[in-house]
Amino acid sequence: MRCGHHLLVALAASLRAMSYEAPMSNDEFRSAGHEMIDWIADYWERVDALPVLSQTKPGDLRSALPTSPPQGPEAWADIMSDVDELIVPGITHWQSPNFFAYFPANASPPSVLGELLSAGLGVQGMLWATSPACTELETHVLDWMVDMLDLPDRFRSGGSGGGTIQDSASSGALVAILAARERIAGQFRWDDLVAYGSEHAHSSMLKGCKIAGLRESQVRTISCDDNFAMDAAELRRAMREDIADGKRPFFVQATTGTTSSGAFDPIADIADVCKDLVAWLHVDAAFAGVAAVAPELRFVNDGLERADSYTLNPHKWLLTNFDCSLFYVADRQPMLAALSVVPEYLQNAATDDGEVIDYRDWQISLGRRFRALKLWFVIRTHGVEGLQAFIRSHVAMAEDFAAKIDAHPSYELVAPTSLSLVTFRHVDGDSANERIRDSINASGEAYLTHTRLNEQTVLRMAIGAVRTEQRHVDALFSLLAMLA
Repeated sequence: MRCGHHLLVALAASLRAMSYEAPMSNDEFRSAGHEMIDWIADYWERVDALPVLSQTKPGDLRSALPTSPPQGPEAWADIMSDVDELIVPGITHWQSPNFFAYFPANASPPSVLGELLSAGLGVQGMLWATSPACTELETHVLDWMVDMLDLPDRFRSGGSGGGTIQDSASSGALVAILAARERIAGQFRWDDLVAYGSEHAHSSMLKGCKIAGLRESQVRTISCDDNFAMDAAELRRAMREDIADGKRPFFVQATTGTTSSGAFDPIADIADVCKDLVAWLHVDAAFAGVAAVAPELRFVNDGLERADSYTLNPHKWLLTNFDCSLFYVADRQPMLAALSVVPEYLQNAATDDGEVIDYRDWQISLGRRFRALKLWFVIRTHGVEGLQAFIRSHVAMAEDFAAKIDAHPSYELVAPTSLSLVTFRHVDGDSANERIRDSINASGEAYLTHTRLNEQTVLRMAIGAVRTEQRHVDALFSLLAMLA
């Protein structure tokens, strides 16, 4: 024991002799920060000229990097030089005005500044007590969004429900699945539970169910109508069939704006089925939900007043950089029962008194960043009218593009134009569409992705990048016409 004590004393003395000196002083940080903002602003100005889809090959970056980390500090100028020479060529430029793939991932100046402030503050907002402003601003901004989008009052924080910011719609779906499971806990065998989504529901639903403990056979795929929306009659038939077989339907995920075609599931009809057969209804509006900021586009909210939970992503199409996914519940109690764990070291007076929201109980992880800052900055910088103008401009460009496609003899629209998403194909079949997609992407002039609808390869053109203008859409159509 004595020998061990002497060793500890000697170790402590040795450690005291060592000192840590930060390699970047406040003054150097200030200078590097100014340079970084300049670099980002310059990048946004030149991104139009960069190949949208990265042209590198697998392993290119790793082969250019040292095999071992540096033993001592490196000059900031050298680090930034490597960003230009190594990192930028390996990026697919989501902020390019010629990015028309997947769905957008916006990054606007006020959002980036909000992210910077969040990083600088270094807040860990797991509890109200660990930073009251982090929690209360989030609650307030989520209530603002209820007003801005004209969402149902049941999603406001003042009632039995409320909203929070998740990292993605996938996490929101998982939380909804766990809450739905909790709502019927103890009443049915876990192996008998069944979840439902359409054939065009996002893959995150199946993944969430698997994480929650369901087998893939416990997740039913419901067929769609001619417009690729869930068939509510088929949902009812499948749920009744499962009940007759001794199973228990507990969760349905409907979609407002599917990934493949932007289809809108009939939420009101699906809500009727869920009410009759007592299942949780979760609505995924990751892409389309923010369109409701414009009053004339609020059809995206149809039936939402009957949903148990709802998710939409400002980080897709509302000028807020990833990650910022809004998740609302009409009744937070099942969610809290599923996710709340309170060890001694997290107990505090405000929580014990029930006076505050602790968002650690609204998500999978314990820790959480100050995400509300960037959305707050975006709303205040643009104002509601500015956000409306942004969404409307993209919808108008998509309608113009769709009209040109419809008029071209070599192309046809495959589904109704959905907000800023156009799905179309070349009439000569799959090989022609694959050739056109690959040619455009290899050129670096634009980036398109595809999907499968009616067993055919279909091209998707999603407008949403912050800097996309009519001229960029026109240039894409010219490329398509040339390749026709």
